[in-house]
Amino acid sequence: MSSKPSALEPLRVRVRRFQFIVGLGFLSLVLGAMLSVSLVLRLHSRVNALPSDFLRIPMAVVLEDLWVLAVLPALCYGAARVVALRTWTTAVGAAVSGGVFVVALNFVRDGLEGLTSGWSFASGLRLVAFVGGILLSARAIRAGRAAAEKGSAAAQEKAAARKSEYDEFLKAAEAGGARLEQREGAASPDTSAAPEGTAASPGDATKTPAA
Repeated sequence: MSSKPSALEPLRVRVRRFQFIVGLGFLSLVLGAMLSVSLVLRLHSRVNALPSDFLRIPMAVVLEDLWVLAVLPALCYGAARVVALRTWTTAVGAAVSGGVFVVALNFVRDGLEGLTSGWSFASGLRLVAFVGGILLSARAIRAGRAAAEKGSAAAQEKAAARKSEYDEFLKAAEAGGARLEQREGAASPDTSAAPEGTAASPGDATKTPAA
């Protein structure tokens, strides 16, 4: 006897989806921070050697926001290959959750001054990078879903081909069994007639009157 679905089941599904999106943003921020630190340590001298601030600042912003420009789209693509994700809800939610963690870290480090300070060229570039990361994540989710659908279609085609091969094998086996039964049916009268012929041989008929 199947149990009826609970009235709170849609709410539970939404909570799980929200937790997944928040976890996706936090994981992308952690992995992106590790990648950014390693790249900054390697490219620090080269970035500082650039002749103009209009070149140094964009490079620094890109290295700082790798979590939303590269890591988050990669994670969204991999997750979309496994789970059916909503495009814009997942992309915007994961980016906003990661951005909230970044703001919280800046608040812990600099206090209110870090949040209320005036806008600069770097701040505008960070906003552009954030929006670009959302667009890249949405595109990655679409690509992941398309790849997953393509893989499922290929798997269904392989399953259908295997099923047809199995059906042909069964038909061949049934035909072979029918031929074997026909051969056994044709050979059974010959084997049953052999004892009757040997029971009444001419030698025995001549020997009986002599006795």
